[in-house]
Amino acid sequence: MRMVFGSWKYLFKNIWFLLPFAVVPAVFMALSLDYQCIREVWLNFFSGDPRAEFSELFHAWSFLRVDSALGLVYSILAVIAVIASMSLLLAFVEKHMRLGKRTMSGIWSQFLSNLPSVVFSVLIYLAMYEAWAVVLSAVMFALSEISATATVYIADVLFILVFAFVLIYLASILYLWLPCKQMTGFRFFEAFIYSYRLMVGVRGQLLLSFAVSEVAIFILLCGGCMLPAPVFYLVAFVCFMLFYLNFCVRMEALYFETDKLDREDLRRHKWEV
Repeated sequence: MRMVFGSWKYLFKNIWFLLPFAVVPAVFMALSLDYQCIREVWLNFFSGDPRAEFSELFHAWSFLRVDSALGLVYSILAVIAVIASMSLLLAFVEKHMRLGKRTMSGIWSQFLSNLPSVVFSVLIYLAMYEAWAVVLSAVMFALSEISATATVYIADVLFILVFAFVLIYLASILYLWLPCKQMTGFRFFEAFIYSYRLMVGVRGQLLLSFAVSEVAIFILLCGGCMLPAPVFYLVAFVCFMLFYLNFCVRMEALYFETDKLDREDLRRHKWEV
């Protein structure tokens, strides 16, 4: 359970140092959600009508808003903000874990070094998630043609669970590639092979950690969509801020653990503030 909750311990211990990296990405990620579609789909689902059009289902699952020009701008800004903040955040966390220092000096040069790898990683994860959302939406739309409502409910829940597992399994494959590339300087394929070998040894715990986060996000957003739009977006903002930080912190912490690297942040230093 240390792997599941250990990154949360680091996050809350250093929360005031980490929050600035997550505010802007969380704002635009929250605004990238289509509140109307999410509310309509899940309000109907929990009130006895699991059927919906493909476009409604896709907009409810997707992070790319295409319902309006402003929504598309929010989605583009979310991607840009995540790329920029993650490049800085990983540099900051690596420095803290490697040297025990929570300072900004030196991370700007590391930011430029991280940027190409972060761009690649974020775009791969985004493409993977959007493809997942398309396929899941298509499956749920096809299931809506079944006449028996109880059967539609059972099939929807079953496929959501199966697809959720597929998503976190795929996410785990590349999860340690970014910190491995960051710390070793290996080429793309070498970093992938090495990071994959490290990840395989802890895959079960990593999948459990992903699953806990996935379930929490789903419950919070489904509950929030039953509330007025401002409250929903506030819930989404807090949710994405915390889980985005945890995603990045867990990545670094897990790499240090699996690669048997010493964590200087676990020791007390006279220069630590």
